[in-house]
Amino acid sequence: MITGCLQQKNGFYYAVLYTKVDGKRKCKWIPTKLPVSGTSNRKAQKAFEEIRSEFERSEEERLKKEAEWAELTKNTHPDALLPFTDYIEKWLTSARSSLATTTYQSYSSMIKARIIPHFKPLDLQLLEVTPQHIEDFYQTILDDDCTTNTVIHYHAILRKAMQVAVKKDIIKKNPVDKVQRPKKNTFHGNFYNENEMMVLFDAISGDPLELCVKIAAYYGLRRSEVLGLKWDAIDMERKAISVNHKVIEAEVDGKFVPVGEDVLKTKSSFRTLPLIPAVEQLLLEEKEKQEMYRRLFKKSYCRDYLDYICVDQSGKLLRPNYVTEHFSWIIEKYGLRKIRFHDLRHTCASLLLSSGAVTMKDIQIWLGHSTFSTTADIYAHLDYSSQEKSANVMGEMFVHTPKVQSA
Repeated sequence: MITGCLQQKNGFYYAVLYTKVDGKRKCKWIPTKLPVSGTSNRKAQKAFEEIRSEFERSEEERLKKEAEWAELTKNTHPDALLPFTDYIEKWLTSARSSLATTTYQSYSSMIKARIIPHFKPLDLQLLEVTPQHIEDFYQTILDDDCTTNTVIHYHAILRKAMQVAVKKDIIKKNPVDKVQRPKKNTFHGNFYNENEMMVLFDAISGDPLELCVKIAAYYGLRRSEVLGLKWDAIDMERKAISVNHKVIEAEVDGKFVPVGEDVLKTKSSFRTLPLIPAVEQLLLEEKEKQEMYRRLFKKSYCRDYLDYICVDQSGKLLRPNYVTEHFSWIIEKYGLRKIRFHDLRHTCASLLLSSGAVTMKDIQIWLGHSTFSTTADIYAHLDYSSQEKSANVMGEMFVHTPKVQSA
């Protein structure tokens, strides 16, 4: 039981309570807000008892929670008591060696963009994170008008990080597993028709991005795959082009720079395709231009990337972000319908499908998708030729041939 007494100070009554903290007697003064003048002793004493009782209840609740927490954290792994945001950053650092550079960059950006700003003010330890906390976090993403696909990306990061904590016996259960993963949004890529592509080709003629745009359009390559093409990937004798390298934008010493690596998105991304004559001509012209620039710039020419195809006039690798930004500038400058550089990939697929001569399976291989379902999920709605075949079959299925009646 909390003991104490009523005291006067500066013309007001105070409830003075005596407590023990770490075995030491402490004195706590709590104002009653009642003036000494005009307040009866009975009223002041009643206020004291109410304050003492309320304080006693809060102390009992505090001691109960401390006991529960002590029991909960008994024999607990030290990392379980880390602030949740500290654990996430620690996990990412430890996982870096096992992640592709692009994956690491993506995880790092997402953690900085949303996970830390949301969870840091909550001041949660790893052990305290519940499914409800995770659900609330997902809702904030949706409230920002993001699609469920964005939530799915964050779901993947959090689940992976927390699963490591479970495997290391830091926590007993993964709270993310108890949160339902939202359904993926159906994505339909934007694309140009054949006439629009011809207009675009005219617009980029002579532009530093001409080669990148045309290769992306002809082959449906990803931006990183286009920039990762090397001269030794072009076999002029066999008339083949190999996709086996990529260039991404990575943070090095605090600066974002283009970095090449031999890790593509999936195993199916590694592919060898026929060298299209129009692309062969573009490559031959590019080789002549690069040789000319080397003679022109002499010692000023960068010789670190002589094996790469997509470089600027000084021989430096084209930055992925430059490609994206400059492509948007071209679209705006010439008043073209707005698409992204990545939509050239969708344009390639849609034009192949509309020809009626290329199957969905062929497009899967051409684009380097890991599974047929991936290709079908994205482009099945464009496969009008297959729908026409189905319509013709069904149209002939139930045709009723009238019987000829005898005279």
